[in-house]
Amino acid sequence: MRRTWRWFGPEDRVTLADARQAGAEGIVTALHQLAPGLPWTADAVAERQAQIAEASGGALQWDVVESLPVSEGIKTKSPDWATQIDAYRRSMEVLAEAGIETICYNFMPVLDWTRTELRAPLPSGGTAMRFDLVDFAAFDIHILERPGAAESYPPDTAAAAGEVAARMNDSEKSALCEAVVSGLPGAAERWTLEDVRAAIGIYAPLSADVLRQTHVDFLSEVVPLAERLGLRLCCHPDDPPFSLLGLPRTMSTLEDYQAILGAVDSAAFGVTFCTGSLGARPDNDCVAMARALAPRIHFVHLRNVIREKGRAPCSFIESEHLDGDVDMVGVIEAVLDEEARRRAAGRPDAEIPMRPDHGHDILTDIGSGAQPGYPAVGRLKGMAELRGVIAALTRRAA
Repeated sequence: MRRTWRWFGPEDRVTLADARQAGAEGIVTALHQLAPGLPWTADAVAERQAQIAEASGGALQWDVVESLPVSEGIKTKSPDWATQIDAYRRSMEVLAEAGIETICYNFMPVLDWTRTELRAPLPSGGTAMRFDLVDFAAFDIHILERPGAAESYPPDTAAAAGEVAARMNDSEKSALCEAVVSGLPGAAERWTLEDVRAAIGIYAPLSADVLRQTHVDFLSEVVPLAERLGLRLCCHPDDPPFSLLGLPRTMSTLEDYQAILGAVDSAAFGVTFCTGSLGARPDNDCVAMARALAPRIHFVHLRNVIREKGRAPCSFIESEHLDGDVDMVGVIEAVLDEEARRRAAGRPDAEIPMRPDHGHDILTDIGSGAQPGYPAVGRLKGMAELRGVIAALTRRAA
């Protein structure tokens, strides 16, 4: 597995020198300054590549794009759908010309990911990202005031959410709003409550089946180009992997992935296998999923979660990489087995890029101002732990 590191560009508090010292072999980044729907230019891509090369003394390169965002106009098939598809294709052509072959994206409506706390305190003194369904329901019902929101939760969850909202002061409400609508860290786009309300209204007529078909239609437009250019597109799972805000989710389970992969049966389209996103759902067996999807896995995010017992269903906290409900050793073993199969078959993509996804704020991370989930020391610790597992499994297999 090729060790990569997410970097949010020159404004990232965690530097490329930090990434190199942490043991990264390649960089995962994007042109976060550009809003979804805008085509990427060759000059902007070349500038980012030059920044990586210069800051690392030529030791690192841009390996994976995360993300080339799919605009809301594409996801909802807005009147300018064809124009936005063309812009996406142009960005793909620019990336292929620059020698970048792997493009991660997601098809989540409205928000790229959702948490209710960005820095929840841990017993160790560090912090972690957390999702609590009761707190989210408090946001949905009492702050966002989405019509019909209360009826979309179990009665006990809705009642608990009312109690939480009644206890919150303005500062706490503001912090909850910031956490929920943070979306993708480093993205140019930021959502206000009015933005969220407006977007929900656009998605209101769309069922999960309609969104799934729209995803297939998008892929039908871009995958043939990816095949010609030698690109690999890989879709990140829903995060969290269940419906929120009454919106459809279509990449949350093995069955979801199999449906889309079956509809667009091309080696140029595959999976960003994120253990943390998938592992937040108790009926997802990440090891079994990794083995079932192995031939189409193009990129791996390794992080872990603890599903919180005694809380509302679907609540979880980001855990240490080897200490959670996901069998991380089993997942890594499945990916290493797939790499061995690819090498035996002579596949050019035998080495699968992975990155330590998320990490606790610990030691000098605390107060550093790094993107939530993307501190230097917490990810370095995760990288070291994952490297140890890989080394042990590799030696055992030899």
